[in-house]
Amino acid sequence: GPDRWHENYPMAKGDKQSPIEINSKDVRHDSSLAPWHASYDPGAAKSILNNGRPCRVVFDDSFDRSVLRGGPLTGAYRLRQLHLHWGSSDDHGSEHVIDGVKYAAELHMVHWNPKHGNFVGALKQPDGVAVVGIFLKVGKTPKPEMKRILEEIDNIKTKGKETPFQHFDPSILFPKSRDYWTYHGSFTTPPCEECITWILLREPIEVSADQMAKLRSLSKNGENEPMNPLVDNWRPPQPVKGRIVRASFK
Repeated sequence: GPDRWHENYPMAKGDKQSPIEINSKDVRHDSSLAPWHASYDPGAAKSILNNGRPCRVVFDDSFDRSVLRGGPLTGAYRLRQLHLHWGSSDDHGSEHVIDGVKYAAELHMVHWNPKHGNFVGALKQPDGVAVVGIFLKVGKTPKPEMKRILEEIDNIKTKGKETPFQHFDPSILFPKSRDYWTYHGSFTTPPCEECITWILLREPIEVSADQMAKLRSLSKNGENEPMNPLVDNWRPPQPVKGRIVRASFK
């Protein structure tokens, strides 16, 4: 489990690990933080896959066709993939925790900085990657936009399955508010590289209990193996170690 990752991946015990718990009383409002902007090309969406951990939507990142700009970032970052983390029940599943609150799931949109040449090169740089994090909460008015991803779940039920996923603009998943927290952290899966500028959106989006149940119908095993539900693929909060979380809002 996550508490032993550092045995094979020493970075998992580093000083800038993610996720963290964000406590409002420790957050610093930074009026110099600019709004962020995403311009995504729906034609860049390529496929959706079940790799036995999160399920992932992959985008063409061979040029600047879907990019994130602004906020705490300098320059344009290319969208590479988005993936989800979720729990075994609706009362937990998010990786970041806000004032003690855990959400049912957390969506990560992973972007990289092309000035570092390629994605692998970006992983080695402190400003290499930017991730927009969106919380999912279970409510009565589910976001219809999540439907598109969940419709494909039946095609990727087991580990290793991949299916085409085209003409999708992930910006439809953004909440109305653009307010965010930002801090410097890491990937939440091994090797936990500390290259990420996090942009965590304050406002969650709503999904239905049925939609969450659909995610939990994925298997972390292969096609000819027993069904083993893909759940609780989140990493617990890591020590903050003196890092400052900044907020774009008061």
